[in-house]
Amino acid sequence: MSENKTNINWFPGHMAKAKRQMEEQLKLVDIIIELRDARIPFASENPLLKELSKNKKRLIILNKADLADEIENKKFIDYFDNALLIDSLHDNVSKLISNKIKEMCNDILERAKRKGIRNKTIRAMVVGIPNVGKSTLINSFVKKKIAKVENRPGVTRNLQWIKIDKEIELLDTPGVLWPKFENQEDAIKLAILGTINDNVLDKEELVNYCLLYLKNNYKDLLIKYYELDNIDNLFEDIGRKKNYLISGGQIDKNKTIDSILKDIRLNKLGRISLEKVEDVRE
Repeated sequence: MSENKTNINWFPGHMAKAKRQMEEQLKLVDIIIELRDARIPFASENPLLKELSKNKKRLIILNKADLADEIENKKFIDYFDNALLIDSLHDNVSKLISNKIKEMCNDILERAKRKGIRNKTIRAMVVGIPNVGKSTLINSFVKKKIAKVENRPGVTRNLQWIKIDKEIELLDTPGVLWPKFENQEDAIKLAILGTINDNVLDKEELVNYCLLYLKNNYKDLLIKYYELDNIDNLFEDIGRKKNYLISGGQIDKNKTIDSILKDIRLNKLGRISLEKVEDVRE
């Protein structure tokens, strides 16, 4: 496999529009709920959203926690202030998040009561990168399909307010990336997990990065899933195990690349985190 040289950028027009709309709505919002992928909590933090939310209360939701390494999950939840670990497909997230929002916004509610406002509605903006699970989360809240859900980036295009209960209203927003990735390693991690449209990627470099990371951090999972004797020639051995061969007994490179990437995205190897708390950046 080749040396990494990826230069990934993906900022379609609807993301620029969404960023402008979010800036306009901020004055109406009491708290920002930022969804990140529990497998890449640092890489899935959008610096644009960080800038937008700097003067607002912020609750970090580490979503898809059931796909991430349990040990790393525990470390990350201790590392972040005001953070929750959830799996929006299975957890009863509504009560968990509602309680946390009300706890964090208690001062706002108390201030409203002192002014004679008994039915103050907390307004929360839900933000995050594409394909991190915002729409699934909101549908879990309201117990029905309000937000459109697909396992690909860029599905939600417009902002919409959704009433959760008497006290909380959510603003659903499109997934937003940033115009230029200063850290290309972050871009690679995002691409591996399907945040960036596949049409702009060099998949070979993604698989190269991923196999090296897994070899160094999850060797046992690699050996078990692919039934390998060793990990000396990972790409070649995986291709042969899957019987992806072309004439002359050579590995079908494209089939093997697509298969490995699909295995990672579908969590076939088991619970894996592509980042560790020790990777913290200032």
